[in-house]
Amino acid sequence: MEWKRELKIFAWILGFFLFAYFMPLGSIRFNNAVLEAFELTRWYAREHVVLCLIPAFFIAGVIAVFVSQGAVIKYFGAKAKKWKAYLVASLSGTILAVCSCTILPLFSSIHKRGAGLGPAITFLYSGPAINILAIILTARILGFDLGMARIIGAIVFSIVIGIIMSLIYKKEEKERIEKMDFPDVKEERPIWQTAYHFFVLVLILVFVNWGRPDMEEGLMFWIWANKWQITAFFGLMFIFSLIKILKMKVAYVILAAIPVIVTAFIFPSQPTIPFVIAVIGLTILTMITPGESREWLRESWGFTKQIMPLLAAGVLIAGLLLGTADGEGLIPNEWVASLVGGNSVFSNFFASIFGAFMYFATLTEIPIIQGLLNNGMGQGPALSLLLAGPALSLPNMLVIRSVIGTQKTIVYVILVSIMATVSGLIYGSMV
Repeated sequence: MEWKRELKIFAWILGFFLFAYFMPLGSIRFNNAVLEAFELTRWYAREHVVLCLIPAFFIAGVIAVFVSQGAVIKYFGAKAKKWKAYLVASLSGTILAVCSCTILPLFSSIHKRGAGLGPAITFLYSGPAINILAIILTARILGFDLGMARIIGAIVFSIVIGIIMSLIYKKEEKERIEKMDFPDVKEERPIWQTAYHFFVLVLILVFVNWGRPDMEEGLMFWIWANKWQITAFFGLMFIFSLIKILKMKVAYVILAAIPVIVTAFIFPSQPTIPFVIAVIGLTILTMITPGESREWLRESWGFTKQIMPLLAAGVLIAGLLLGTADGEGLIPNEWVASLVGGNSVFSNFFASIFGAFMYFATLTEIPIIQGLLNNGMGQGPALSLLLAGPALSLPNMLVIRSVIGTQKTIVYVILVSIMATVSGLIYGSMV
């Protein structure tokens, strides 16, 4: 209704006025918190946007355009083999770059069209929990160990929750199973071409972000020392993909590649410069090539518009409230340590409940958890929050309830919270 919209606008205006009126300017803690917010934002922009986020957005665009969602979800319809259905559903997050809200219409669709409750729940959880953007950023920013724990935990987690839900409601689900299923999906190109294009981009993303290891010897150090040469090799493979798979004009691709090669020789100690030139060239190529290439750019830009503002806001808020590794924000360290510090049952359970009911836009959980870790959060509660937060939120729960009912939704939320707590306890005791 019109009055509700106007009331909402008034609430925003009133909220901003009250914030401005009572802003504690002059307070040492507030002034330091503002500086910490911008310090964290600057660090994030320098370290993670160009080499990490931009390639990831292009990969997300590939998924949206070249990977048929129907081709993915048909494998866990009612007539699919159980082991295959759960396996595909649990790995769907690496293929479908979606958040906890974007996954909802897909979940609703596959459930209503005949997918079993177990695989559908597995898909519902794993979709936002292990999308490729979150995987890369978690390992890159929060550490490789926590990134791997998130991947493994989310995959196992999703399967176990799906199986438990299917067992609890076995009798009810038996009445509707195998009534409907997805039709066969005809792919427009051989699957190896899509896989080639996708994984070349993934490998470029992985190697361009390869961090320096602690030891200055061995394979890991060699890869780091030569990561730009390795990236250049995969860049050549990517050029092949643009010409042979996406059918871009050879002359245009060569013209786009020349500035990259020239700047690489001019600025050998600043490899980020030719990388940025390559991104600009790819953007222009996709813009002037009609069909799937242009659609790829459109989808990539769509992800950018959706995620970047929210991510920037998340980083600013995290810095303001929680500070950085070198300084405090508005929330004192001792408050954080008392709630989510250590590895107690309460700290893990509180982290999982907090994550389940808060809304985290895609990737914004990472800078928030980074700030919490800097202020005393334990590794176990961090994993609990990572496993519960991205997959659940209060709006998410309301939609799930409309699809599977109140009782199943409550059971699902309880299972996620309990398993996130247990996972955090186990991980926290191991690190």
